[in-house]
Amino acid sequence: MSTIISGTALITGASTGIGAVYADRLAHRGYDLILVARDGARMEALAERLRGETGRTVEVVPADLTDREDVARIAARFAADEAISLLVNNAGMSLNGGLLENEPAAIERLIALNITAPTLLASAAGKAFVARGRGTIINMASVLALAPEMFEGVYSGSKAHILNLSQSLAAQLEGKGVRVQVVLPGATRTEIWERSGKDVNSFPPEIVMEVGDLVDAALAGLDKGETVTIPPLADEGQWTRLTEARLAMAPNLSRREVATRYRVALAA
Repeated sequence: MSTIISGTALITGASTGIGAVYADRLAHRGYDLILVARDGARMEALAERLRGETGRTVEVVPADLTDREDVARIAARFAADEAISLLVNNAGMSLNGGLLENEPAAIERLIALNITAPTLLASAAGKAFVARGRGTIINMASVLALAPEMFEGVYSGSKAHILNLSQSLAAQLEGKGVRVQVVLPGATRTEIWERSGKDVNSFPPEIVMEVGDLVDAALAGLDKGETVTIPPLADEGQWTRLTEARLAMAPNLSRREVATRYRVALAA
């Protein structure tokens, strides 16, 4: 049984891919929608279909979330519209190449879209939801947050930020009526690959998940009450053991005394 609170869902990156599938699934679950992305025409086509299929209200809001004014305009919706009960923080991008192959403008754009915008929207949503005593925030990260050596570090680092932010926010909001979930997809068949100069069809087919399967699994994780959902990970115990090891290390990370293994180097 779904445990998601009904109302209006605001979805970023909603013109295609993961965001568009979230729009479809949530509308069929009974949500009204606010769709946010740059491509207004594609969102209008999606909105028209979903209105016809579900009878839900679907608002299209073209916005560029690398632009501060557009981010502020979307963030203001959470306090102004008490019907909004769900944020899907999905908009994001990758680079063609990594830190050493890109100019500052491209790196700044990724940081703006993958880090600044979702952080500010999560902040605005969290404040509004706490004030109302209800709401859900879904943040889209990536399995590369756990594997920085496997891909370029700007993208994986941005997703590590989202994972860290989500886990911290979930702990902070516990008991306040607000749910936080972070989803870590693996390689998923969306347009992000083409936009960053990569051919997803060149990947081994067994590692590429279809976008509908990804979103359905993410919603199943939300229904189960998960804070961290990793749809491709078959052995949940691997994540559990990683979390336990991290938490066991935490009390030892800040000490007055230098660790013994460094004392010889300091004395030399």
